[in-house]
Amino acid sequence: MSLYVPIVLLAGLAAVFAIFSLVMGALAGPRRWNRAKLESYECGIEPTRQPQGIRFPVKYYLTTMLFIIFDIEIIFLYPWAVYFDKLGVFGLVEMVTFIITVLVAYAYVWRRGGLDWD
Repeated sequence: MSLYVPIVLLAGLAAVFAIFSLVMGALAGPRRWNRAKLESYECGIEPTRQPQGIRFPVKYYLTTMLFIIFDIEIIFLYPWAVYFDKLGVFGLVEMVTFIITVLVAYAYVWRRGGLDWD
């Protein structure tokens, strides 16, 4: 049980810091609300209403999901690299299988034009 004490303390410290930051921001921050501040932020572009029947382009969301998938690949590669010596051949075969699977998906997306920026 003593192994979990630092983890619980760190989680508690993170929670206290998050709550403190939210409370202090609400108490000390300016309260000048206007219509522009309450609208959603669109990367500096003035938000406009879309006419009925026109759909929002899905390419943005597809690019985001691709980024997340390849980011998760890096998350799996890091622990494997740290414990490479202890995993031996089994770990090598498993990671090669994982990388081949991700590369097949990458090639598929590339061939379909999912990485082309318009």
